Amino acid sequence: MAAGDERAVPWRIHGMSVEGYRHRRQGLPCQDACAYKVSASVAVLAVADGAGSRPRSEEGSRLAVELAAEHFARRAAAAAECQPGESVHELLEGAFRDVSKVFLDRTGADAADFATTLTVVVLAPGWLGHLTVGDGFVVLRAGTEDGERQFHLLPQTAAVSEYSNETVFLTSPDAARWVHTDCVSDEGIDGVLLSTDGLVQAALNRSGGGGALSPNVSFVDAVFRSLDAPGPVTDDAHEGLATLLRSDRLTALNADDKTLLRAVLRARP
Repeated sequence: MAAGDERAVPWRIHGMSVEGYRHRRQGLPCQDACAYKVSASVAVLAVADGAGSRPRSEEGSRLAVELAAEHFARRAAAAAECQPGESVHELLEGAFRDVSKVFLDRTGADAADFATTLTVVVLAPGWLGHLTVGDGFVVLRAGTEDGERQFHLLPQTAAVSEYSNETVFLTSPDAARWVHTDCVSDEGIDGVLLSTDGLVQAALNRSGGGGALSPNVSFVDAVFRSLDAPGPVTDDAHEGLATLLRSDRLTALNADDKTLLRAVLRARP
């Protein structure tokens, strides 16, 4: 997981990917990956879910998050005066083109064997940028209502069709068509959580009758609060997250690989 000088930004960042029950049982590696990079006042967080049916998807997900951390951070640092709005969407789309080009150049004719989703968040002064291709998701912690913290699910990529649950990958021929971007400007944002679809059932709720998804407050609140304590992330906290992601409770909900990457705003002096 890439990092950088974490003291340069006001965010405490921590996360990991763990193999799901099916992969543990079969002796297969985790096909999820996550990475982050901090530089100057910008932080980039990325998660990816390699396609289980593709032979080199483990490598693909790792390559995707490494390239995303590098290229999104570079674009954001070069646009230090970027203001919320259309310019952020253009920055995100440009960084995605950079990532896609390098990814396809490196994987060559076998690119489809490295198929992976990709979800990225850029944290910059004054705005948050979000790009996703595939079925990853992002939850924000922002604001309070009646003294209770509020959590918000960012929009996800639209389904390929009304009748399909097919996932779009970074290597899909028309991936750029399905990329979704957001720009959020809210000074109340003090927590960001990225995940792959292995945590959908734990982190999100669906309203009755197959309705819209929304954050599962008890789960996401606990995940954020566990990172709120000041100071570096301890070994015990790291092991605690690994234990949670491998727990029987979460495995019963979804046996896939699981990734959780979160950032919380450091306490202001």
